[in-house]
Amino acid sequence: MTLPPAGKNSAEHVAAGAERRWATVSLVILLLLVVMAAIAGAHQAIMPQAKVETVDPRSLHISGEFTEGNLGSALQPDGSVMVRAIGQQYSFTPQCILVPKDTPVTIRATSADVVHGFLIENSNVNLMLVPGYISTASTRFSRTANLTMPCHEFCGVGHEGMWGRIQVIDKAAFLKLAANQRRLSCVAQ
Repeated sequence: MTLPPAGKNSAEHVAAGAERRWATVSLVILLLLVVMAAIAGAHQAIMPQAKVETVDPRSLHISGEFTEGNLGSALQPDGSVMVRAIGQQYSFTPQCILVPKDTPVTIRATSADVVHGFLIENSNVNLMLVPGYISTASTRFSRTANLTMPCHEFCGVGHEGMWGRIQVIDKAAFLKLAANQRRLSCVAQ
């Protein structure tokens, strides 16, 4: 059996051309990704976080915004709700957070020991709790629900058991509870 001569239409020539085209496409995609990363990095350097807040993780429970009596949900004068929480190995405080539906909610949280994740399922809340820094997120819940709040950053050997809950209740019920208590949590309900 004889092989056809290696010319412009040979299988080897066609395969080599296809390989060159795919290599070129791959390089173009790679260069595009590098340019996009450079632009995003430059933008972040030009537009840093608007406000970086710090806190001393050694004295969280003793003084300041994150004392034990100041954790949980509180109705603000403008009708919004402020939630303050702490992540620590291997729990959130408060363990269950009570919020109203159809109301602006601002969450301020920090860590007392190591890096923790603060994720509320079915919402836009996804924070990283870093010791010494305050993380903030704003959201609004459109329906009543019981939502889970897992730690999504590995924080040690008990990480898999670090779960909290968010209980979204009717706004009228929340306002009734808020009239009797300064700070709310599911336990206080």
